[in-house]
Amino acid sequence: NNYINLRFAWLAWVAAGIFFLLGGFSLYTLLRPGAANDTHGHDHRISWASLLALGVPLALGVLIPSQPLGAEAVDGSISTTTTVSAGSATTFAIAPEYRNALDWLRVFSATSDFSTLEGQPADVTGFVYREPGTPEDEFLAARFTISCCVADASAIGLPVIWEGTPELAQGAWVQVKGTIAVQNHDGETRPVLHAESVDLVDQPEHPYLYP
Repeated sequence: NNYINLRFAWLAWVAAGIFFLLGGFSLYTLLRPGAANDTHGHDHRISWASLLALGVPLALGVLIPSQPLGAEAVDGSISTTTTVSAGSATTFAIAPEYRNALDWLRVFSATSDFSTLEGQPADVTGFVYREPGTPEDEFLAARFTISCCVADASAIGLPVIWEGTPELAQGAWVQVKGTIAVQNHDGETRPVLHAESVDLVDQPEHPYLYP
């Protein structure tokens, strides 16, 4: 969940199954009766260097908890726009209160008259991100989107206006409920989310959004 798009998770399970079978076959080959006499004079002992080369990555993968990309992984500014994709028609079919940050940015990009969005209810979850110079009462409800894996991750954010913003820690996961309002933002007229409540929440089980 922290490294790849969910639609490719089955590939990881298939690979794990194949490696399990290969490991089982190798173990059977080593332990079966007469295996010690099948070396034909060759030394098949595994060196300590080989064991370390295999063991260190495995140990790191097991012992170090995996972490999803968050505020500390943002490199540069977060995008508050997104291109209109083939999924936009489906996005408009989603009730406003069920749209995530990516859905809203798609709606913004596909809407020519922002006044039609005024007052629509919104309920989004994201991590808090504030760029230098951001007004005190503003933050981005941010998420990373990934198409394949974290190597192609891209950070997006929905602008939120909330009077309690200074109390929010950078990177904290929050659930934001409020309404969409159209106002001047970064020198242009754009929709923003005026929050009525901002609650701290646990990191979602699936922290990424998938375009």
